[in-house]
Amino acid sequence: MTSILRITAAAALLFAGIAASGCTGTNAALGDPNAGATDDAAVGFADIRTGSEENFIMSAGRRVYFARGSASLDDVAKETLDLQAAWLNQHKGWLVKLQGFSDDPGSSGANVQLSDKRAKAVMDYLASKGVSTQRMWAKGYGKERLVRNCPELACKSQNRRVVVNLRKEFDAAAPQYKGTQS
Repeated sequence: MTSILRITAAAALLFAGIAASGCTGTNAALGDPNAGATDDAAVGFADIRTGSEENFIMSAGRRVYFARGSASLDDVAKETLDLQAAWLNQHKGWLVKLQGFSDDPGSSGANVQLSDKRAKAVMDYLASKGVSTQRMWAKGYGKERLVRNCPELACKSQNRRVVVNLRKEFDAAAPQYKGTQS
């Protein structure tokens, strides 16, 4: 009996503490989904500068995904790429490395070809939205750099992607690369 009283008393104190800890307006009591909302930046996101790589990732995302064996862009990929193109057209100081990947069965060479087609499909789409091809380069990596190594098809879908990376300089994979850069 004593333990039941202790548990009941502890629960009552916990409930009273929660009730008194900031649930002050009637909106919270009515279940208003905006109760407690704030315009303050979330922890860790207050220092993201406009035009930074972090800003690109937060504003537009950096990955698009593909159906198995396909280099075609679906509507979701196009929505992401539209956001990326708008951001890149506002921040023209960035170069864009497009890295394609696959998980599909087949030879290593076939997977590199497919992932290269995916990266080029993304480059073509971004170019169609005004991003200069002089700022972009594409490379397919095949099954290298898997996000997840798993047997389930749903899990493998994470590997069928193009990652849009921002760069300050061209790297050796870029046709625009001119050797050592300063």
